[in-house]
Amino acid sequence: MTGSSPHAFLRSDKTALGRWWWTTDHWLLGATAVLIVLGVLLSFGTSPAAAARLRYDDSFHFAIRQTVFGGGAVVMLIAVSMMTPRQIRRTAFFVYLAMIGLMAALPFLGHEAKGATRWINFAGFTLQPSEFMKPALVVLVAWMFAEGQKGEGVPGVFIAFCLYGLAVALLLIQPDVGQTVLITIAFGAAFWMAGVPMSWIMGLGITAVIGLGSTYFLIPHVHNRVQTFLSPDKADKHQISQASEAIAAGGLFGRGPGEGVMKRGVPDMHTDFAYSVLAEEYGLIFSLALIALFGFLVARGLYKSLRLSDPFEQVAAAGLFVLVGQQALINVAVNLNMIPTKGMTLPFISYGGSSMLAMGLTLGMALGLTRKRPGAYAGNEGLAPTGAFA
Repeated sequence: MTGSSPHAFLRSDKTALGRWWWTTDHWLLGATAVLIVLGVLLSFGTSPAAAARLRYDDSFHFAIRQTVFGGGAVVMLIAVSMMTPRQIRRTAFFVYLAMIGLMAALPFLGHEAKGATRWINFAGFTLQPSEFMKPALVVLVAWMFAEGQKGEGVPGVFIAFCLYGLAVALLLIQPDVGQTVLITIAFGAAFWMAGVPMSWIMGLGITAVIGLGSTYFLIPHVHNRVQTFLSPDKADKHQISQASEAIAAGGLFGRGPGEGVMKRGVPDMHTDFAYSVLAEEYGLIFSLALIALFGFLVARGLYKSLRLSDPFEQVAAAGLFVLVGQQALINVAVNLNMIPTKGMTLPFISYGGSSMLAMGLTLGMALGLTRKRPGAYAGNEGLAPTGAFA
């Protein structure tokens, strides 16, 4: 930086914002910013079709709301990433308690849609508590694993399993098997990174397979989706067929911004199937670039996380990046008809206030945990704020 740079970006700036800027990984911050901007810009292509289908007078109803949600996500991300690890733990604790309470109230206060009760309508905003519960759970179980390893009598592993089990139970009541799979993978990743015995990890894996497999027989919603995936000739696959056709129609370079035609006939093209819309309008090259951006974010995040010296910070940060990456992977796999359909958004890209804000919370926690602090990293990386990042 030069002497003419704004004060907030000078290395000598000792304000909270200045310290945040020079201690936050710029590559992770930049990748996240690009995803948020893309999510807002792409919503202007999907909004008119979605508004017309749902009979909104304003063609850009969803685009305007997504812009507001994007701004909220930026504020949340910066505010949370400025926290210390201790503050992040405390925030996760209260967020988890609040969201578990709301999830427990869903059978009585929730809004039912498509055979599931996952949302609460509040002042014109539809809140999905499970979206915010996920990152809070990852941070809490990492905390418990770290406390258990200290050998001071804290039953960290037991408490972590209780937190996870409670979340799974409330998710299956909704039912929401997709989110259950997601938090199980993130929990398993944290479990493995915490260094627990391999026999425990194998036990968790076997239990998860049996438990999730039983949902095929116990939950009609899951049974129907799996049957639709396994027997496409005997089921109505209009939505996934339209998504596949949209991806194929985009070719290498796409039809052009706002020129997609498949989005007009599929209810969820602006939410769960937003990837198909951007593939049709911007083409295969853009789609692969977006996947590469998610891959870079996760790979860079894991690299930074695994270099942290504190066990809690290491496991929590890595678990959060795994959570983001796995959600993106599941969404893209559904759009490509590689796995049964799940109601899961593409982080920052799909329309949705809960998803956008919760991702701001998730990446805010991850960026906060991977910031440079004295002793945070092995070697000299965490000794002083500088402009260079390893």
